[in-house]
Amino acid sequence: MRKIKTAVIGTGFMGRVHTEGIRRLGNVEVVAVADVTAELAQRFGQQFGIERTTGDYRALLSDPQIEAVHVCTPNALHYPMSKEIMQAGKHVLCEKPLAISSAEAEDLVEVAKAQKAANCLNHNLRYYPVVQHIRQMVANGDLGDVLVVQGTYSQDWLLYDTDWNWRIDSKDNGPLRVMGDIGSHWMDMVQHLTGLRITSLCADLQIFHKTRKRPKVAVETFAGKTLRPEDYHEIPIDTEDFGAVLVRLGERARGAFTASQVNTGCKNRLQMEIYGSKAGVIWNQERPDELWIGQRNTPSYLIIKDPALLAEKARGFADLPGGHGEGYDDAHKQVFRRFYQTVADRSAPVDYPTFADGYQMMCLLEKVLESHNQRAWVEV
Repeated sequence: MRKIKTAVIGTGFMGRVHTEGIRRLGNVEVVAVADVTAELAQRFGQQFGIERTTGDYRALLSDPQIEAVHVCTPNALHYPMSKEIMQAGKHVLCEKPLAISSAEAEDLVEVAKAQKAANCLNHNLRYYPVVQHIRQMVANGDLGDVLVVQGTYSQDWLLYDTDWNWRIDSKDNGPLRVMGDIGSHWMDMVQHLTGLRITSLCADLQIFHKTRKRPKVAVETFAGKTLRPEDYHEIPIDTEDFGAVLVRLGERARGAFTASQVNTGCKNRLQMEIYGSKAGVIWNQERPDELWIGQRNTPSYLIIKDPALLAEKARGFADLPGGHGEGYDDAHKQVFRRFYQTVADRSAPVDYPTFADGYQMMCLLEKVLESHNQRAWVEV
């Protein structure tokens, strides 16, 4: 099997996650890394043993050995970078959201088609083994007709007004923060699992901290909890801390979810609840190997991930036997593996989220903002 050479742009939290995930594949090598400064890229390169580093990602685009690039930058850079990378003849795996507008996302879909580029949007949370088991349960009719969907994506890392991250700033993040960052995961997941599209929605957003204290030095995602009062500037905030959305899926199903970065004690609680005419299921990302299955006339029960006991089409998403946990890093590995199968063989089936999924999600996010501004239901 030939070795595929790739590059990573962005050396923050997600840049580390991507680099470590790529290295687990075996047939893909991270040969270069880029960031906004040469110093940041070099520091990351030294940490991960990557010799080629640069403060200008364009310096990598003319290298014919680099076949693919991972875009792990702030959201506002996803569109211009991904477009340039594909126009340079390379494949792209981009963090979500794909862009900061549906127009940008639609353009990336068209560029990918024109360039015949493999294009992946990193909705990695689809790829927990138990999540794929739920998908097969729904497809096999084990839940019956889907009636109700509920859930949340709750975190607390921006609970205090002294908590700061680039996502708070709309010029880097786009107009939606919580809904774009984690609400998009919930909406992608519910559509992926049920096979139903969100057809209309009603949203309410809230900024709890009208101002925040921005650190005078750069702070990495999920960090910055030890700074002192004199280390901050006070900044007005225009992106939401919390969102609640009512949804209609298909013609019959109904539901609701919340997305929050100020829910005290919740670290990364993506919870999916799907209730059908025969059975219901609940899955919580903080306990990723567990699945609650609810029954009406017999006892409800809990199953633990075991590939031998999962639905046949879900088994390929688990690499470890029962009793051996598979979590966040493993979900990335599963997405990356499938992406690079199509890089190595352009005729291989696409079994991952694409830029077309990213475009559909940007349309949904714009409807969330429209609904909030109008204080009304909107059609999707």
